[in-house]
Amino acid sequence: MDDVRCSLRAWRDPGALPAPFGSPATGCLIKEKTMKLLHKHQLAVLFLGCMAVSVAAQAEELKVMTSGGFTAAYKLLGPQYATSSGDTLDTILGPSMGKAPEAIPNRLARGEHADVVIMVGYALDDLIKQGKVDPASRVELADSRIGMVVKEGAAKPAIGTDSELKDTLLKAKSVAYSDSASGVYIEKELFKKLGIEKELAPKGKMIERIPVASVVAKGDYEVGFQQVAELLPVPGVTFVAKIPEDVQSVTRYAAGIPVNAEHPKQAKALLDYLASPKAQATVQSTGLDSVPR
Repeated sequence: MDDVRCSLRAWRDPGALPAPFGSPATGCLIKEKTMKLLHKHQLAVLFLGCMAVSVAAQAEELKVMTSGGFTAAYKLLGPQYATSSGDTLDTILGPSMGKAPEAIPNRLARGEHADVVIMVGYALDDLIKQGKVDPASRVELADSRIGMVVKEGAAKPAIGTDSELKDTLLKAKSVAYSDSASGVYIEKELFKKLGIEKELAPKGKMIERIPVASVVAKGDYEVGFQQVAELLPVPGVTFVAKIPEDVQSVTRYAAGIPVNAEHPKQAKALLDYLASPKAQATVQSTGLDSVPR
């Protein structure tokens, strides 16, 4: 201790010259700097630990219900959001409408919890009118168009014009379409527009719960219609084309936050991310069209 006190006095004395290396003053200085470095290191470790605890405390598990048309884009964008935010996503798939118990409106009617619902825009409007989704939370995500597939290896028929599409439908032995928005349009409106509703009635079939392309891939149906984004991910089929624009039905996909959401703040952050400009290249890669903003 005497050596330390002497060395400190020597460094405080303005007239004192720096001590040679190895002297008591030098040893004290090294010890003092070492203690300062250790203290800074401890503070840094403590700060990082607090940050980690803070991030972990803010991260939440969001329950997301999404319907088919936006699912391919969501499967790519969801993990990106989870990585950047620290939140985890518990995802449930189901159609936007219909009688199936898996349909999003039916799930909510049974009291199932969700932080986010992603679905056809007009079906979301119905939930807003029913008071189940916060109207201020609605976010426009993408537009989806209807396309057609055939079994892989089969010849691709022409459907570029109304007459070509009509001819293809009349020649097909069986026609499948979904139980969601696109299928409702095909069955109730498209066939009538083409003037073939009577001819298609016995061979057209609305497919419930599963992707239309999957039954075409198995050979159960000759041609299948659904939103392009729902057709492209399914193996075993060949995408033919979108149906002609003058008989096309554009489906808007939107999302909202249920009024009883447990994590509305994080849910809004997810929706903002899905609708952000940087997400649009991914959205378009799945067969969807970006919403004009």
